[in-house]
Amino acid sequence: MQPSHKKPRNVRSLPDATTTEKSRRGGTATTERVLRLLALLQRRPSWTATELAAELGVTDRSVRRDVERLRALGYPVHATAGVGGGYQLGAGTRLPPLLLDDEEAIATAVSLRLASGGTVAGTGEAALRALAKLDQVMPPRLRAEVRAVHGATDTLVGPGTEIDADLLVTLARACRDAVRVRFRYAARNGEERERTVEPVRMVATRHRWYLMAFDVDRDDWRTFRLDRMHDATATTWRFRPREHPDPVAYVQRATSEAPYRHLARVRLRATATRVRELVPPQVAKVEEAEEGWCTLTAGGDDLDWLAMHIARLGFETEVLDPPELREAAQRLAHHLAAMATR
Repeated sequence: MQPSHKKPRNVRSLPDATTTEKSRRGGTATTERVLRLLALLQRRPSWTATELAAELGVTDRSVRRDVERLRALGYPVHATAGVGGGYQLGAGTRLPPLLLDDEEAIATAVSLRLASGGTVAGTGEAALRALAKLDQVMPPRLRAEVRAVHGATDTLVGPGTEIDADLLVTLARACRDAVRVRFRYAARNGEERERTVEPVRMVATRHRWYLMAFDVDRDDWRTFRLDRMHDATATTWRFRPREHPDPVAYVQRATSEAPYRHLARVRLRATATRVRELVPPQVAKVEEAEEGWCTLTAGGDDLDWLAMHIARLGFETEVLDPPELREAAQRLAHHLAAMATR
C-alpha cells in the first residue's frame, strides 16, 4: 500500500523561510503605512478616503483597515459619510505621539529652547521637559543639527515680566466665551482698584502681556498689563461682543503714545521697514510717508530723552510736532558739540 501524501487534517504546516520573510516584510510595510497615515491625519483637519489612498498608494479598503488599526491603538479617528465627508483625527483623552519631519523637528526643538526663557510662569520648565523628551527620540543627525544651532546662537532678548499661567488661561477662556472678568488692578502710582471688563484679546510683546478689554465702569476701551492684575475671576455674566478697534494697533498706540506727557512726531529719511528694524512696536509707531520717507510717533515724559533717542537712529530728521522738540534737539546738539571739543 502506497503511503498517502495528503496533509493530515487540523495540522498546520510550518512556514518555510521564504514565507516567513514575506510575512515580516508585509508586517513592516503595514506598520510604516499606518505611521504615514497618522502623519497625514496630523497634517491637516480632514481627508477623504480617496485622497488618503492616493497619498499612500493603496486602495480605499486598505485605508479603512489602517484607520481601524489606529483606532485599536487608541487614536480617535472620526469618519463622516456623504459628499464632503472623510476622516479626521479627533481629540483624545491623551496627547498622541506626534510624527514630525526633519524641518518640523528642528523648528520645534529650537522654539522650545527659546520658550524655556519665556514670560509665563512654569512654561520655562515645561519647555525644557518637552525638549528633553524630543532630544531623546531624535535621530542622531537631527540632534547634532539642533545642538549646532543652539551652540551658534545667542539672544539679546532680556528677561520679561513673568505672569501667572492660571491668569493667562482664565483670560483666554473669558475672551473665547465672551464673559466678563473681575480683577484687582494696580495703577502706575501703585494704587489698586477692582475692575470689571469685557475682554476681547490678549496681545504679547517681547517683554509684557496686555489685555484689550471694554472697561464697564469707565464705559470705554482700555488696555491692562497682565503683570499688574491680581485675583482675576471669570464671572457668569455673558456679554454681546461689541465693535472694537484692532487689538494690536490699539495696544501699540496705548503703550507707545497714551501714557506719556509728550507725543513726538517726526519725519525720517528712511523706509518704514528699515526704521521698524531699529524701533520695537511697543516703543513707537512707524508709518510709510512719501517715497524714501516715513513718520515716527513716540511718547515720552522728557523731550530731551526723546530728542536723544530719535537722533541716535542716525537718519535725516524733520520735527513735525511739538515745536519744543526742536529746542530739545538744539540743547542736545550744543551738549554734543561741547563734548567733541572739550
